[in-house]
Amino acid sequence: MSSGSSSKTLTLGLIFVFFSSCDHQQTENIRENYAEILEYSIQHEMLNKWYPLAYDKTYGGYISAFEYDFTPSENQHKMIVSQARHLWTTSKAAMNYPDIDHYREGADHGFLFIRDKFWDSEHGGFHTLLDQEGNVISSNPDSKTAYGNAFGIYGLAAYYEASGNEEALDLAQKAFLWLEENSYDAEFGGYFQNLAVDGTPLERNEDTPSTSTIGYKDQNSSIHLLEAFSELYHVWKDPLLKRRLEELLVLIRDTIVQPEGYLQLFLYPDWRPVSFRDSSESIIQMHHAIDHVSYGHDVETAYLMMEASEVLGLENDTKTWEIGKKMVDHALEFGWDDEVGGFYDGGYYFKGESEPRVVKDTKNWWAQAEGLNTLLIFADLYPDDPWDYFSKFELQWTYIDQNLIDHEHGEWYSGGIDKQPNYKTSSKGNIWKTAYHNYRSLANCVKRLKEPQI
Repeated sequence: MSSGSSSKTLTLGLIFVFFSSCDHQQTENIRENYAEILEYSIQHEMLNKWYPLAYDKTYGGYISAFEYDFTPSENQHKMIVSQARHLWTTSKAAMNYPDIDHYREGADHGFLFIRDKFWDSEHGGFHTLLDQEGNVISSNPDSKTAYGNAFGIYGLAAYYEASGNEEALDLAQKAFLWLEENSYDAEFGGYFQNLAVDGTPLERNEDTPSTSTIGYKDQNSSIHLLEAFSELYHVWKDPLLKRRLEELLVLIRDTIVQPEGYLQLFLYPDWRPVSFRDSSESIIQMHHAIDHVSYGHDVETAYLMMEASEVLGLENDTKTWEIGKKMVDHALEFGWDDEVGGFYDGGYYFKGESEPRVVKDTKNWWAQAEGLNTLLIFADLYPDDPWDYFSKFELQWTYIDQNLIDHEHGEWYSGGIDKQPNYKTSSKGNIWKTAYHNYRSLANCVKRLKEPQI
């Protein structure tokens, strides 16, 4: 895990050293070998492909879209989520690889574009989508989102840590307070996701399609607000920020996570689940994007909850660890490919059935990255567990190495080619795909593999 950030090693106040059936020295050698392999992949198959190529020297910010061979694509729209993820990644890389000058320069470059183009000087908050030159795309249906603003905060907090630029911290603080004023729900807690350009939460009405998520709250913006607030609290010990981070941790852990051990994707403002379980299978399929079990989000959230708990300084937070383990075990039991590795994209609890069925057996790249990181954490937390998390970590890395990493052109395919071989020639980058998930995962794993967890 990258040092000095929300991605720093999860210490948990205990010593967690993995012991397999082999002796201690053999175990250390195995971990060191994995660390070397993952570090090589970071430097020679990931970061070196994105940067400095992605620095948009003409218009500012980062070039968003690349073809399978890393030639720039024609459409180069810029979204706050991916631009902020690039800012986070270059900032972390600047701290992890200080001898490579262009990471810091690339982070400076990205910060200026976010500050000057994405921040709405009239209404506050970050716009969601711009064209390549930095003009707001007015046809974008979500003028502002809590999710987008969360990533703005996330990238700015990391950049502040890397640079010491007080402007970055000031902008992150402004974004947090803008969310507090506009997105935060003082009645039921949590945050409204979809916002008008002036920050007003968008509501559902009789004309809102059933497939629309307008007016719902959701797990995805909630977990990434948790992630962003953790990153910001690491560099800004503000009392209000701490309260909101604590609230989000409890809300996600105790309300959004369902009793079976998975996240409810969408919820009404009062946190009742949005579910189509009582409908026909065709209706359920039509609403798949709103209501299913997302195993990738579950294993990611187990990590993000533990990260938030540690940033908050909570000691003996057994409930968070227990719920996180329940989520990981549920994903391994029902959403894991035991033969070749990898977490499936979707499951569903059909009415009258006690176990979820796999309804989407593809394996997108970000879920596999998040799974690798979380499996290694749980291998250290629970070395004697029957699930044998370290063997799952090993199988997951083999899966990633063989089915996701493009060893010819670099970076990762959008999904595992065991399920979607067409991804060999699909885009390597777009407004939703950067190196954030996979870089964070591999960097976290390298640090954890190298250093005793004390």
